[in-house]
Amino acid sequence: MRTTTDDIARRIVDDGVAPACAAGCAVRSGSWCREIGGAIDLEFDLASLTKPMTAVAVARSGIDRRRPLGTFLPEARGTASEHVPLELFLAHRAGLESHRPLYAPCLRGERFDRSAALREAASARRIDAIGEPPVEGFAPLYSDLGYILAGEALARDIGANDAGEAIGRLVLDPLGISLEAGTVRDLAARGIKGPFAPTETVAWRGGAVVGEVHDENGWALTGKGGSGHAGIFGTAGAVLAFGIAVLDALDGIAGPFGTDVDLSWLVRARSRPSAAEEGPASGEAGPRVAQASTLRAGFDGKSGQGSSAGLRMGSRTFGHLGFTGTSLWIDPDAKVVVVLLTNRVCPSRDNSAIRVARPVAHDSLFERATFLAHS
Repeated sequence: MRTTTDDIARRIVDDGVAPACAAGCAVRSGSWCREIGGAIDLEFDLASLTKPMTAVAVARSGIDRRRPLGTFLPEARGTASEHVPLELFLAHRAGLESHRPLYAPCLRGERFDRSAALREAASARRIDAIGEPPVEGFAPLYSDLGYILAGEALARDIGANDAGEAIGRLVLDPLGISLEAGTVRDLAARGIKGPFAPTETVAWRGGAVVGEVHDENGWALTGKGGSGHAGIFGTAGAVLAFGIAVLDALDGIAGPFGTDVDLSWLVRARSRPSAAEEGPASGEAGPRVAQASTLRAGFDGKSGQGSSAGLRMGSRTFGHLGFTGTSLWIDPDAKVVVVLLTNRVCPSRDNSAIRVARPVAHDSLFERATFLAHS
């Protein structure tokens, strides 16, 4: 008997990886063949799968990605990020730290100042990233802060409430999936109030987090809306539709994203930084940044060894992971898209079984897609 997407999702739950799971795969064989299984009607917190949606929204907005951040955000003026082009924030090459607890005032019971938080994010320059960035940017370091700033820049430029609304206008609405994906606020406005997959039990947030973004910075910054790094919820079918539209656009096939907007810069491999850009040499003070990186502007590439994408997808595969246990991978050569959505952080983020389960599930989804192409 052939393994179906239902089987793959059920295995994730039965193995204790997560309480809920939905899985999907699609393959272009003439037309698109697709299959989704598991909890297909459940709205999952997509976590960092929001990032590629932010990047696509930037591409579709027509914004000049070479514009410096300070031209978008007054909060960035006078900070180390003021003159850094928007594209470098999307490519994780703006020289920012990976993370800061911008939500910390909420823990202390203090008023949260959104402008102060954005200014802190823009000021969070790493000590190894000195001066103005080279053309290709500083050595890459995955940064939520960069996407927080890029999402805010996008929203203000197009007059949206936040990045979540901008993604809705520029990505979800054109795809026709705004009843299956969006911020909690925007889904509710359309009469969709779940069901939402629960995430973590967090005492200071009142217990189990359900129908609110899991990411603390996203929650503090935009509440039931969406930031550039987190805040979009969706079904497996919705995420699959997004992946299909991205691949069609890259291949010049007319679809929801059209053929007149260039998405290729979102997935192209970046040149390797020079030694001078990689940070201090071994033995010197300061953090080291990896010399090689799979990070693109909006997506991640498949690493050479030990990739969570598994063994079956090709070397040009790109996609993204989400902290809550979500993933999207696209193989542009095999014309295959795979999606795995879980709530592995429920009831605690300490459950790391997803690390072993992901590549196995992605291999199974790839095999299922291959079968669909020939059935």
